[in-house]
Amino acid sequence: MKKLALVLAVLMLFVLTFSFAAMAMEKKGNVIVLKAADDHKDGYSTVEGLKLMSRLVDEWTSGRIKIEVYPGAVLGSEKETIEQTQMGVIDINRVSISPVVSVYPKMAVLALPYIFASREHMWKVLDGKIGQNMLSEIEKVGFLGLAYMDSGARSFYTVKKPILSPADLKGLKIRTQKSPVMMDMVSAMGGKPVPMAFEEVYSALQTGVIDGAENNPPSYYETSHYEVAKYYSLDQHAMVPEIVLMSTKTWNKLSDADKNIIKMAAIAAEELQKKLWLKDENIAMAKVKAAGCKIYNPEKKPFMDAVQPVYKKYASKYMDLIKEIQSMIK
Repeated sequence: MKKLALVLAVLMLFVLTFSFAAMAMEKKGNVIVLKAADDHKDGYSTVEGLKLMSRLVDEWTSGRIKIEVYPGAVLGSEKETIEQTQMGVIDINRVSISPVVSVYPKMAVLALPYIFASREHMWKVLDGKIGQNMLSEIEKVGFLGLAYMDSGARSFYTVKKPILSPADLKGLKIRTQKSPVMMDMVSAMGGKPVPMAFEEVYSALQTGVIDGAENNPPSYYETSHYEVAKYYSLDQHAMVPEIVLMSTKTWNKLSDADKNIIKMAAIAAEELQKKLWLKDENIAMAKVKAAGCKIYNPEKKPFMDAVQPVYKKYASKYMDLIKEIQSMIK
């Protein structure tokens, strides 16, 4: 009886895996249909970037390849969609690089607090040898990196008081992405990291499950987190890029010509998203100020000093890479 149950369980797993695999890179007649995931809402700059990618691929292949964009985390949280992209269930996926670190540790360098001195410095690194090498190296773990996207600078927002120094974080429960780097950063500053899916943060802030969170201005505004956490302290502890991933299971089935088209469309999506991001950032800051949120600009050095243990833990094997990044500041 136990053997029969085990056989049935294995058979069910095989059927489910096959069913999921069949969902990726669908073929409808002569048309290839690809699924693209994004956890941001429709209209967000990253979603608009994916939509441009979809339109260009449709146009450049005369309708032979279509990309269906699924915003609003309808295909799952970032952690879930990363796993599905590895499996080939999702073809294209826009995520923060923070959760990608769990499968590609080297990328933790780009998520280190205060690794980038400015937006200009960040794009110099991403568009250069370091960033482009990472896009190709990630293929070893089941993805191809197509492009980066901007997510601005992440800062703390809280319900009861502003964060003006690391001491203000002591004992506070702060939502973080499911990223060891981000969790350890909050711990180093004295807070209590609470890894949580993006979609759960509003209610957690509202009910007191967490005391605060950290994110960029458009996310702070678009999610309505500003309604329940009105103190926004622009410590700008991280500029964590976004990345557009493609499953190698899908990529390897495409012709060289189609790969080139998708890559070019992704680069065009990156350029559009960067422009939309700057616009959205300015709009978001204006709207949260108008809503009565209190905006602070704390001195950064105490925060930078507090996160040195994070560098020691995650950067010891990448010190040459970090020095190279820092040498590009000027």
